[in-house]
Amino acid sequence: MSEDVRDVIIIGSGPAGLTAAVYASRADLKPLMIEGFEAGGQLMLTTEVENYPGFIEGIMGPELMERMRSQAARFGTDYITDNVTSVDFTSRPFEVATTDGSFKARSVIISTGASAKMLGVPGEKELLGHGVSTCATCDGFFFRDQELLVVGGGDSALEEATFLTKFASKVTVVHRRNELRASKIMQQRAFDNPKIEFLWDTTITDLVGEGKLSGAKILNVKTGDESTISAGGVFVAIGHTPNTSLFEEQLELDGGYIKTAGDTTDTSVPGVFAAGDVVDYRYRQAVTAAGMGCQAAMDSERWLEAQH
Repeated sequence: MSEDVRDVIIIGSGPAGLTAAVYASRADLKPLMIEGFEAGGQLMLTTEVENYPGFIEGIMGPELMERMRSQAARFGTDYITDNVTSVDFTSRPFEVATTDGSFKARSVIISTGASAKMLGVPGEKELLGHGVSTCATCDGFFFRDQELLVVGGGDSALEEATFLTKFASKVTVVHRRNELRASKIMQQRAFDNPKIEFLWDTTITDLVGEGKLSGAKILNVKTGDESTISAGGVFVAIGHTPNTSLFEEQLELDGGYIKTAGDTTDTSVPGVFAAGDVVDYRYRQAVTAAGMGCQAAMDSERWLEAQH
């Protein structure tokens, strides 16, 4: 175990964590970021990002994350590329254990994000960012005048489908059942939209394309009929899983997401703060995550000052 007690340890290295690192290091808190083996968050899985302020021509997701990482390093953030295996928020200083060591801190910022639930079918992983997406708000603009598929039957799926009609020539919602789980108002909105069609009792079994998505193999679960349909894009909207398993016995959660107090990033344990998609089940955007990272660093700094 490292005997040094850090002012701040940041767990997670997406936009929230890296922005927190920039602010914390500029406040001379000398943060330690445990960035994980899959560093950079969900933007590492995207191609071009055009809705992050300041990049007129857009920027590749991995490049944006590398720039944010370098900026935080410039101000004094230390990095450990390792996964956190456990935390102990029951005593002070807090303890954060990784696969290779253990570290202590007076405060902790959690920015472990959320993972989009995927279909788990052949071709999905290879075509992610090349026609397969988990975020219509992020990527819809790139699919102008194309025929698109949205997979899911809840509010998120219908929100994605409705949003995509701004760009697509047609949006087909693929749902494994013969009725939707979405709220009645969202259903009616989708049914009333002339650009939205539905494929009921249907699942996608394979995503096809060489370097770029061209279509999907589908299965009717009632009849057993299989076919291939063309599509310019497939948007997977079957939900997100917040990466909070480490904190289930340590912090108060709400539907799996870390619960924060009011307009702050304060969690149920004083001195532990949370930001980004690990908290935010509504917006889930890089820019909102970055804003919350700023808040978490400022909340941490003010809390530490109050303790001293």
